[in-house]
Amino acid sequence: MNSIQNRRLVILTEGRLDLFSAKTAVSVIRYCKEDVVALVDRVNAGNDPESVIGIGKGIPIVPAIGDALHLKPNALLIGIAPPGGMLPPEWRKHITDALRNGLHIISGLHCHLNDDREFRQLANEHHVKIWDVRNPSDEIPLGTGKAKNTRTLRILTVGSDCNIGKMVTSIEITGAARQRGINACFVATGQTGIMIDGSGIAVDHVVSDFISGAAEKLVLDRAQYQLLSIEGQGTIVHPAYSGVTLGLLHGSAPQGLILCHQPTRKTLRHFNDFPILPLSYLIDLYEKLAQPVYPCRVLGISLNCFGMTDRDALQEIQRVERETKLPATDPIKFGVSKFIDSIHPLLP
Repeated sequence: MNSIQNRRLVILTEGRLDLFSAKTAVSVIRYCKEDVVALVDRVNAGNDPESVIGIGKGIPIVPAIGDALHLKPNALLIGIAPPGGMLPPEWRKHITDALRNGLHIISGLHCHLNDDREFRQLANEHHVKIWDVRNPSDEIPLGTGKAKNTRTLRILTVGSDCNIGKMVTSIEITGAARQRGINACFVATGQTGIMIDGSGIAVDHVVSDFISGAAEKLVLDRAQYQLLSIEGQGTIVHPAYSGVTLGLLHGSAPQGLILCHQPTRKTLRHFNDFPILPLSYLIDLYEKLAQPVYPCRVLGISLNCFGMTDRDALQEIQRVERETKLPATDPIKFGVSKFIDSIHPLLP
């Protein structure tokens, strides 16, 4: 499914079209807008996506699959990544409508749609496929520490929380590096990154003993590049997602980290009893946890200044730079040239 040519996507967001709940939809629109022919969302039907999420100008929002068929879509993409990754029951009709109209299904949910008897039967009847992006290969090895022996420069994004901009930062670093003539590769480790790039491993669906092996495999398979910009997952201090963060850190053996943070967020997303910890604490913690496998250091702070004016964002960037003595930026508002300046001297 990741080899579909000339993708014409309808993205399903059904009442959850915002920057965080629909982060999959938002990211696909941001980086693959030319592939998107419509959004299906009864709540926002008739609006322009730009007025709702700030991007996607001109993409129609329609209330049902049938209203997008004249645009000749060939796949329906599930546009949300909810906690637990389960399918909202009210979305079943949209999926069955898509299958009956000959659309492939692209899903990043934790529940595999191929395991649903009705969906599987409809896909067979209408000669289409269901791509469960979070269905990793059975051929993932245990981690062995071999990633540290590659010459490629490995930069991993880490976070003060989940759903905070690690993928966006990694993609922006890749693009900016290529513009400077660096042979760079984005390494997708989550369902949305895989949908955008077409390859990768959704490491949050890998059996825990093999997470570091999955990260290592991603590095070894791309060792021909000068720079690997590796998408991070979760945060090391999250009660639900810390395991995948540590597996990525040890498996990819990065030489450098970019710490992602949202200044306006005070507690972990969906876990309000857990405060966001100080950047200085997190910098020290990530570097100490990496050291036994492969020493590395935090090279910069990526700030998600969503909801802030450019002026306030610049003031926050300056404050963080004074506090951490590290370059900081908001990748969407101001680009990542500061990070490339820090990365460039480390290239092989």
